[in-house]
Amino acid sequence: MDQTDRNLALRVVTRPSDTNHYGTVFGGVILSYIDQAGYVEARRYGAFTWVTASIQRVDFAAPVGVGDVVSFYTRTCAVGRTSLTVGIEVESERVESGRTVQVTSATMTLVALDEHNRPTPITHETGRQP
Repeated sequence: MDQTDRNLALRVVTRPSDTNHYGTVFGGVILSYIDQAGYVEARRYGAFTWVTASIQRVDFAAPVGVGDVVSFYTRTCAVGRTSLTVGIEVESERVESGRTVQVTSATMTLVALDEHNRPTPITHETGRQP
């Protein structure tokens, strides 16, 4: 993902309660934040109820430690009639060195729902196009 076309969607500091028995953050904790970051990106397209339809791919490249500042950057890859695909890059600023490391990337699809929980078109009239 080009640094100029991405949006900072979420930033968190990891805690001891986020870790596994190896002392690194559980992958599921990172997946939860990826889901939230995807919603933040989708929300730019309108005040719909956005639901995750799928996470097509997640690649874990490096572990995340306790106290790291983890940033979730997003960009919209594609917009369909009722759904959009979001790319997410996850970077971790190491607590001990301050060095930033790419730790995870993911691609997910979210669907816009109407008040009856049915897929609804993403249009200029019902949503904002960034």
